[in-house]
Amino acid sequence: MSTLWQGRFAEEPADELLAFTVSLPFDRRLAADDLEGSRAHVEGLIRAGILSDDEADLVRTALDRIGEELRKGVFGFEPGDEDIHTAIERRVIELAGPAGAKLHAGRSRNDQVATALRLWCKRELTGVAGRVVALQRVLLERAREVGPAYLPGYTHLQRAQPVTLAHHLLAHGWSLARDVDRLADCRRRADVSPLGAGALAGSSLPLDPDFTAEELGFAGRFENSLDAVSDRDFVAEALFVLSLVAVHLSRMGEEVILWSTDEFGFVRLDDAYATGSSMLPQKKNPDIAELARGKAGRVIGDLAGLLATLKGLPLSYNRDLQEDKEPLFDAVGQVSLALEAMAGLYRTLAFDLDRMQRAADSPYAAATDLAELLVDRGVPFREAHALVAALVRDSMERHVPLAELVEAHPDLGSEGAALLEAGRPVARRRTPGGAGPEPVEEQLERFERRIAVDGERLGLAESPG
Repeated sequence: MSTLWQGRFAEEPADELLAFTVSLPFDRRLAADDLEGSRAHVEGLIRAGILSDDEADLVRTALDRIGEELRKGVFGFEPGDEDIHTAIERRVIELAGPAGAKLHAGRSRNDQVATALRLWCKRELTGVAGRVVALQRVLLERAREVGPAYLPGYTHLQRAQPVTLAHHLLAHGWSLARDVDRLADCRRRADVSPLGAGALAGSSLPLDPDFTAEELGFAGRFENSLDAVSDRDFVAEALFVLSLVAVHLSRMGEEVILWSTDEFGFVRLDDAYATGSSMLPQKKNPDIAELARGKAGRVIGDLAGLLATLKGLPLSYNRDLQEDKEPLFDAVGQVSLALEAMAGLYRTLAFDLDRMQRAADSPYAAATDLAELLVDRGVPFREAHALVAALVRDSMERHVPLAELVEAHPDLGSEGAALLEAGRPVARRRTPGGAGPEPVEEQLERFERRIAVDGERLGLAESPG
């Protein structure tokens, strides 16, 4: 069996070695990126005088044919193909002969793999960002659609103050905006070409890493060859950002789970985005929301696993780094599926606006407004807080309507009682960024601009493919 290192060894590799070290089953998804890196390396070898124009043409033709074979699913993998990079090089040599055997000059699988993974990461992180923006657009659309409708806002999962539903939806939108920002920032740090670092020390051949970096569309090349082949910060960072996206989706999912219960009854699930029970005929289950919640743990595990792998590695390359790909591929795949599913779920949710508003119209939800009325009249807030808290306690203990106690109180009277009317508290929220109708209108415009700016800087289409 032919290997890339066969000249050093007198014996064939053991089956157990190959079974344990092979990465082809999962790294074949880097094929297009490996081909792109190889094409750039060919151009670099021409400039270095290592490949003639005729030889380069043979290698380019071979790379193009391999790309076509891979796209059509007819590429013939062999038992000795340890990874996608080995398989492609073997096939290049089969097709281009001695010219193909020159392709690996000045290049190691260490810088080759790192280059392909960075290319993949740049592209896929942009795709994830596009899916985040698509979900943000759904939230924006629903926020505009529900208008001035309101519901209870919660702290400690206890009713606190009423907020507009649009404000609540946009709260998720702004957390996702931070995710887009982190994805863009992570992509920026991944935008460094390792090609030319070789195994760890560069090369004695007259290669130009700046040239190949430009050929590949990287913002620049590595500064230190040892760091270039051993650095997986960009993978760890990508996994952290993806974990935080998953956490945000989990929080959104938990909310849908609660809101769709009979106890809350704030939303009804669309049939196309819910499942039933194999035993209970009446059930409609929020499986998308539950899996968004569940898969967050899986993605966090991907991050934790990689960090544990990286923590004790000496410079420079170690085979442990092969373990970077599966968690990254898994996290990108799971988060991408979750984003698309959650966008569909939120797009089709039916809000029970009447039930939301009835829940928010409890007079106790206006307690802070009563305290702030007293503050407007010069009462220190702590005194106002204690006064209103005592009225609330009295109302609950004696089962006397709060409005009756407020109107009878000399410091509150009819003006205070009017604050307990349905819809009044939420309408009074007027500070910028607040939950009332007026600041929310401004917030909608700001959020729409933010989405547009993020889409433009990431080069995103209206709907990611």
